[in-house]
Amino acid sequence: MSLSIVVPVLNEAPGIARFLSALSGLRARGAQLIVVDGGSSDGTPAFAAPFADLVVHSKGGRANQMNAGAAQAQGDALLFLHADTILPPDADALISAALADCHWGRFDIRFDGTHPLMSMIAAMMNLRSRVTGIVTGDQAMFVRRDTFSRQHGFAAIPLMEDIELSSRLKRIGRPACLRQCVTTSSRRWEKHGVWRTIFLMWRLRLAYFFGTDPRKLALAYGYRVSE
Repeated sequence: MSLSIVVPVLNEAPGIARFLSALSGLRARGAQLIVVDGGSSDGTPAFAAPFADLVVHSKGGRANQMNAGAAQAQGDALLFLHADTILPPDADALISAALADCHWGRFDIRFDGTHPLMSMIAAMMNLRSRVTGIVTGDQAMFVRRDTFSRQHGFAAIPLMEDIELSSRLKRIGRPACLRQCVTTSSRRWEKHGVWRTIFLMWRLRLAYFFGTDPRKLALAYGYRVSE
């Protein structure tokens, strides 16, 4: 099963070349790498171009960016990957095997930080995802391209787009929850405080569950939301 990797970016110039070069093994085996810039002011697209098959410019917001990347994808499977997340080296084979039996899925997650709570947080995130069938973006969501197309992609909302799409995909079937881990940055958790971030995440998800406008949630999360 051929694979297209979609990476939404915004002002990632300092680390984007190193991040994308780590995906060179997957590209050598035929994966298509699409970087989607949401309006960077630091030259991110120029730094990314030598390491990607395609650099796309789109409206800001991860949902818009990921939809724009998916529209250019040629692979049978789509993998949506954050620019601070490292894949296992055989991610392409793992995804292909998983999608032989499922429409979509994700990896387990671990954090690169040293805070003693981060291992527990990762374990709880992985367990919660298995129980609920909800996948978050930092777990490297993957989906068959035809399934993604039939679902009309991510909803154009500034936050919770991964949870919203998960809710729709669950109606088709439960996700493949791979035990192999992606490694993601804990920089936001450590910058803002681990406990504070935990409470913020749960407050935002509870508010979303009860119907709060995702624009308000995005502002509370610290995103700038355009009109």
